[in-house]
Order: sequence, then structure tokens, then C-alpha cells
Amino acid sequence: MTIRNKLGLAAALVAFAATTLLPQHAQAQAFPAKPVRWVVGYPAGGGTDFLARTAGAQLSQQLGQPVLVDNRPGAGAIIASENVARSPADGYTVFSADNGVLVYNPALYKKLPYDAEKDFAMVGMMGRSTLVITAAPNAGLADAKALIAALKASPGKYSIATPGTGSPHHLALELFQREAGVTMLHVPYKGGAPALQDLMGGQVPLMMLDLPSGVSAVKAGKVVPLITMGAERIPQLPNVPTAKELGYAGVEAYTWQGLVVPTATPKDAQARLGADLQKTMADAGVRQKLFDAGWEARPADGAEMARFVDAERKKWHALIKARDIKLD
Repeated sequence: MTIRNKLGLAAALVAFAATTLLPQHAQAQAFPAKPVRWVVGYPAGGGTDFLARTAGAQLSQQLGQPVLVDNRPGAGAIIASENVARSPADGYTVFSADNGVLVYNPALYKKLPYDAEKDFAMVGMMGRSTLVITAAPNAGLADAKALIAALKASPGKYSIATPGTGSPHHLALELFQREAGVTMLHVPYKGGAPALQDLMGGQVPLMMLDLPSGVSAVKAGKVVPLITMGAERIPQLPNVPTAKELGYAGVEAYTWQGLVVPTATPKDAQARLGADLQKTMADAGVRQKLFDAGWEARPADGAEMARFVDAERKKWHALIKARDIKLD
């Protein structure tokens, strides 16, 4: 072997040794090494978008990388769900998944472009909002007692708006009607904003409202909150009784939000996102902003979220089947 060849071989061996002895983090960039895309299945400016942007700003500080909200509205978040399910499973795509995405849609549609049980890994719960039966100021329904009396006296007379068929609001309405033994005329809108507008204008007497969508209208007295659907009274509406207080023990319904990623996302990325999400939702500033907007911060880790979602599926799939609700 020539001297030149020997020198070349020696240099190659040194380079190889140096590469092999480098720490793992020096050979591959640790997560996260670039901005994270946070997909929201609803338009900008709504309650889901507000939660994502509020939490995303703090999560960005935790991760040390920008968190960029990507609104992909349409078809009850089915468009966004499919987009996330087909995205690279590298930790850089996260998704605001609600009860519609993970619980209702699989029972309402015969065929979906995503599989709610197989396509997503749970990162953690973020928050929830109690649903509220509200009345227009001109409806002549001042409180829960007056509403129940009117519904019992005139079955099917009163119209009640929701943001759409198959929404958490619609399912809460079906649950309330079943448990209370009353009948209302469901008026599904294409979104919460036009429904709330018609409620405030008196075009529809009642609406099943999520507080983040209508907190300003409630504070301004433009709508009248009558009954909340939660397990206990909520701080934002301390004088409004729950359905349970009125004797309907089986009524408990919320809109809720959790964070998910594509299933094959590396475990270390899932763990980092989950840990930083917990810190984000525990931040006092984040919690206050959410509270003021009608949300209740309810952080939980991925395992707890998975158990919660499983229980929700059992509960709501049974109701959907019993009430024969279908969207295709």
C-alpha cells in the first residue's frame, strides 16, 4: 500500500470514529427543531380558534419554536381531520380535536376520510365549555322554571337553534329532550354566529349556546341564559341552574378540546408536546384568558384523554343510535 493510500485510510478511519463517537443529539436535531403547525378545523375568530391561539402562544414559549395556527374549516372539521391524518407523523403537526371529530362523526357518518380511533394519538386535554340553553330577550322566558312550564304546556311549539346537525349543541339538545321529556323544534344553522345573530334579533326564541361563542352577548344582556348542561353551576353564570338541579340527573354535556397528533408520531415528540401542553394549560395567564372567554381549562395527559374519549364514545354513540340521528 502506498503512503498516500495509507494516509487516506487513516483519515477515513479518524472521520468514522469521530462520527460514531458524537453524541446522538449532535447527529440528529432534537425535537423540536422547527415551527409546529397547529391545525384548527373551524374559522378564525371562533371559540376553538381562540383556545388554540391562546394556548399556542404559550406553548411556543415552552417549545422554543413558533406555533403557527392553520385554520382549515369545513364539513364539521372533517376536512381538517383528514389533513392531519395524512400529514407527516413527525411531531410538527398538531390538531385541536373536539367531541365532534373524535366522538360524534364516527357514529353520524357511514364513511369518513379518517379513522378517529386509529389515525390520532392523544397528546392531552385542554379545556371545555358548558353548553347553555338561552332565550331571546323578547321570548318571554325569564328563567328555567318558565321555560320548562312552557315546553311542557306546548310540546313542539318552541324552536331552538344550534350551530348545526350533529354538533355538540345538537347532541346536548337531544339528551336534554330525552331526559326532560320535552319536545322542541330543532333549527340547525350553518355555524354558531348566524344562529346567535338570529337569537339576539328575536328570529328564533331559543338556542343551545356554547359560552365561548356567546359570552359577550350574555354579559351585555342580549340573550338570557336559562339552564346550563354541566355537572355543576359555572362561575361565569352563578345564578343559572344546571339541568341536574332541575331533576334531570342524566344531563351533562360540554364542548371540549384536546390536542392530538398523527398516530405514528415518535414517542419522544409526543412526550415533549404532552409535557409542555400541561405546563401551558397550568399557566395562570392562559387560564384567565380562557376563563374570560367562556372556557374552563381542564388539562389532562394523553392517557387520561384516551380514557375520557372512550367513555364519551360509549355514552354518545348510544344516544345517537337511540335517537336515530344520521348525517348521510
